[in-house]
Amino acid sequence: MDPVMARKMWRTLEPYHGLIYFAPEATAAYEALGVRGFDGYFASRAAAMGPVPAEVVVATFFNFNPELVRRAIPAAWEVATPAALLEARRSAADLALRRATGSHLDAAEVVRAAELARTAAEACTAAGRPLYAAHASLPWPEPPHLALWHAATLLREFRGDGHLAALVDAGLDGIDALVVHAASGEVPRAALQTTRGWSDDAWEASVARLRGRGLLEADGSFTPAGASLRQHIEDRTDALALAPWEALGVAACDELRALVRPLSRAIVESGTFGLG
Repeated sequence: MDPVMARKMWRTLEPYHGLIYFAPEATAAYEALGVRGFDGYFASRAAAMGPVPAEVVVATFFNFNPELVRRAIPAAWEVATPAALLEARRSAADLALRRATGSHLDAAEVVRAAELARTAAEACTAAGRPLYAAHASLPWPEPPHLALWHAATLLREFRGDGHLAALVDAGLDGIDALVVHAASGEVPRAALQTTRGWSDDAWEASVARLRGRGLLEADGSFTPAGASLRQHIEDRTDALALAPWEALGVAACDELRALVRPLSRAIVESGTFGLG
């Protein structure tokens, strides 16, 4: 199977999982527990690992300013247990999916999509994949649309763990990864820098390091070597994420994409990501 299939599957499934990070239902659920603002993101996503120290979240979330993490963790565990945050997250996903997709969730196709996605997710392996392993230890929710969301979460974290391995292998740290992403032109620097809590000084220091390695031009764009490294990281990420899709098979992958695409499209068009 072509590793590009892993990228296609991620792009199709990502909105179905990713709405939880933008949904007002999630913010309200975490705030009801006393975990406010961006702290809810760190605490709710890390909760599957238990009440871990900040350094574990720094390591597994990778590209956030460690000080941003340390302001949230472990303080969040003092006001809400990981179990409570996980329940709040699942409930918020249920509400957000119902709001964003409407009658789509009642279709028989969701049952089939959940079955296929679970087959793929259960073909993942835990070794070297801490966020996947943590979420894989959670029980499967019973409603098909939440089982599909849980499967998408597992597959997303499996891919993400592999992506971090590829970045580390390329000699990039968290902020370097963001600078390289910005150089690709896919996401503006301001969005990446602000949401991950990095200062201008830290950003410029990373740019200087990467220029010293011959990866960036003076204007922050890629040199040929930088473009090649970026492509290598993306290709390696796809290769490391391929196992569950190989287990599912090409025909079933195509079927799953066709089943999930209307759901993901409805989520994007709902405005949950601020794009509708």
